[in-house]
Amino acid sequence: GRAPPPSPGAEWGPAAERPGSSLLTRQLQELWRKSRGNLAPQRLLFEVTSASVVSERSSKYVLYTIYLIRSGRFDKAPAAITRRYSDFERLNRRLRCRFGCDMAGIAFPRKRLRRNFTAETIAKRSRAFEQFLSHLHSIAEIRRSPEFLEFFFLQDLRVAQRLTCTGMYREALATWANAYRLQDRLGVCSSGRFLLTLAGLAVCHQELDELGEAHGCCEQALQLLETQGSHPLLGPFLQAHVHLAWKVGKDKRRSEARLQDLREAGPPLQQQPTLKECLIKEPLE
Repeated sequence: GRAPPPSPGAEWGPAAERPGSSLLTRQLQELWRKSRGNLAPQRLLFEVTSASVVSERSSKYVLYTIYLIRSGRFDKAPAAITRRYSDFERLNRRLRCRFGCDMAGIAFPRKRLRRNFTAETIAKRSRAFEQFLSHLHSIAEIRRSPEFLEFFFLQDLRVAQRLTCTGMYREALATWANAYRLQDRLGVCSSGRFLLTLAGLAVCHQELDELGEAHGCCEQALQLLETQGSHPLLGPFLQAHVHLAWKVGKDKRRSEARLQDLREAGPPLQQQPTLKECLIKEPLE
């Protein structure tokens, strides 16, 4: 089949930038995409890029901004999170409950009774948080655990869902896109959360009349759902893909055939929710 358009934040490798070579660019892109799957995982670096003191009515805390950076790659759009000490503390507590042995050798910065807001304490903590996350990420079982993963992107998914439900599509889009990049960096692009993220991107792009981008998100989701006979999002993604393909003048026959198969296999599709309805109903625990 044809290579899909690059997904948001996707980079084609160096091969794609040499159209003068004997292979066609599209074939190179295909090869590059296949080879990416076989490469050893990229080393992920965690960098605290800024820390700011926030004063609320009765409390004062430091908000740390952390970038997730793949070593040896230039990321045009960084994946970023902002977290406070109590967020890290909760993650540390949850992981120690579940992975006691693995966590035994991992240091966590202690709570201080005073001088929490001096430049020196903030700088020390920033380094300690970078090392803490790197250490966690180096242990395969922890790296794949929901506790670790959801520390990074569950908050963004909740905010994006809320913004989408209230019709703030431009703001929602930026938040879905950051959640997409976070999951991409963490290497979890085949989970249910990732499909939900693609649904969010598709819905917001469509609402903002960016139909080509919405179509690209549906293509990517359908590639991930290729091997799944039944998934609650399959019907809604197929219906959205057919509609968008018709609007942007792309081939929709494959999706129509898959929709037909679904119709013959299961309950009537009239009762199927739209992508937007799925998004609104999905409980993000």
